[in-house]
Amino acid sequence: MSAAKGFAQSWIEQRRAEWSSWNREIWDYGETAWREYRSAAWYVDRLEQASFEVERGSAGMPTAFAARRGSSAGPTIAAYAEYDGVPDNCQAADVTPGPRPGVSPRAGGHTDPHSALGIAALVGALAASEAMAAQGLAGRVALFGEPAEKVRGSKPIHAAKGYYDDLDAAISFHPFYMLPLCNTARWDTHCGAGYAWVYRFICDRPESWPASPWGGGADSPIPASHAAPRAPGANDALVQMYLQGKAAKEHLLPSGLSWSINETVLTAGQATADNLPAVEAEIMYMARVPSVALAEHVVAGLDRIAAAAAQASHCRWERQWIAKSRPGLANHAMAAVTYDNLAAAGAPVFGAPACDLARQIQRTLGDAPQERPFLPQIEQLLEPQAAEAALRRILSPQQTHFTSDDYTEYCWHCPTSRFYVGRPALAPRPDGGAYPAWVMNALGGLAPCIDPMIETAAKTVAFTILDLVERPEVLRQAKAEFVQRTGGGVGGSDWLAPLCDYAPPIDLRWPEYVTTARGTDWCIPARRNQPA
Repeated sequence: MSAAKGFAQSWIEQRRAEWSSWNREIWDYGETAWREYRSAAWYVDRLEQASFEVERGSAGMPTAFAARRGSSAGPTIAAYAEYDGVPDNCQAADVTPGPRPGVSPRAGGHTDPHSALGIAALVGALAASEAMAAQGLAGRVALFGEPAEKVRGSKPIHAAKGYYDDLDAAISFHPFYMLPLCNTARWDTHCGAGYAWVYRFICDRPESWPASPWGGGADSPIPASHAAPRAPGANDALVQMYLQGKAAKEHLLPSGLSWSINETVLTAGQATADNLPAVEAEIMYMARVPSVALAEHVVAGLDRIAAAAAQASHCRWERQWIAKSRPGLANHAMAAVTYDNLAAAGAPVFGAPACDLARQIQRTLGDAPQERPFLPQIEQLLEPQAAEAALRRILSPQQTHFTSDDYTEYCWHCPTSRFYVGRPALAPRPDGGAYPAWVMNALGGLAPCIDPMIETAAKTVAFTILDLVERPEVLRQAKAEFVQRTGGGVGGSDWLAPLCDYAPPIDLRWPEYVTTARGTDWCIPARRNQPA
């Protein structure tokens, strides 16, 4: 281990209590997509204290940032923090189910958890930058604040605005979320394209609906307005869109591929009189598919349904983009050096305090507490090639990408690695049943359970940054592979340009915390004595 790596390792280990408290603070904020105001401000303040130059609100996104520290005389190596949570997942850091005190169970919470993802990247970047300063190493550490990952939000926008253009390499970390991707790095099969968009149905000319032969116009309050026919309106269009979209799924893409499309009805609490048509309604779709061409095919099919639903309901329709993220690009050199450093950091070890908390959760669920209550794989390393082979066994031969995450945007601007570290996950239940969601959410807020993952990930990030700075031959190999895979580098024959041709979708009615005379609560107020 080099002196710089040894410095970074000691720096991380000596500050364990400090960064553990950082994770809990972000975890407790529980802010969701495009509304991570406190979380982003916390990161910016901490980075500025560590001598990073920080651009707040980068690329027109209020909760994004771009930070750099070091000398441009050497390479610029990037990592990133995510800090968005998920609505309807408000869970206290406890061994029993229940929301964080004072807010609705419908409020946001961290499921993956992005709180720990971001803190691990931050700690790794801080440790590497401190080691570089102490050892006099030339180069820069970049850390991006990437909001709204759950809707693939910021990275396509950062990429299109040129924020990744000067990077020499990037490192992407994510907590384990599926086997075999645990304590390993992606090899060939990276994440696919991710498209997210909103259909908006607007009934703003209800008066042009055919008038009633018994008197009263289509939108007239008199006479007999309660009995007169009226325009169907936006709610009817949305229902038609939802049902027809469900029915058409099997016609959009072949069944031999592993892909998904999910929808969410967006609400803003607007009520309408029973004799007036709803003026506006919105539904959001997210498609996770292997390629851009398949994503465009899905959108085209749903566009036709939207047009038909609008016409049938006397509405007009709009499509607003949330995200267009490209599929990933493999880089074996980056995967190899990242995995070597993951092995040097060591797989996380979940000690006695963590096991005791896990057994308390098992008792809460009515299960017999186990001697080793955690899933064995979260403490075991798995070489990237072995993980790749296991992953390919569940995919058809022609499928080149699987699942989606917008780290893939970095892949088209510099050599990029993607690695996973085991997060606390309980061993299978005796009856084979599934655990309720609150269990993994709670484990992400309990320090003895989540800290081992953060430590391993932070060391891996720091060690990899330092390898790319101290060992020019490693970076040269990664760059040569990047050029080969893109057909000449950025702009090459096989390179995919950014797809983002839209403004940051920050104006939508995303859920958020609000402060009123009643205090601070979620946009869906908590009912007193509301069950979890």
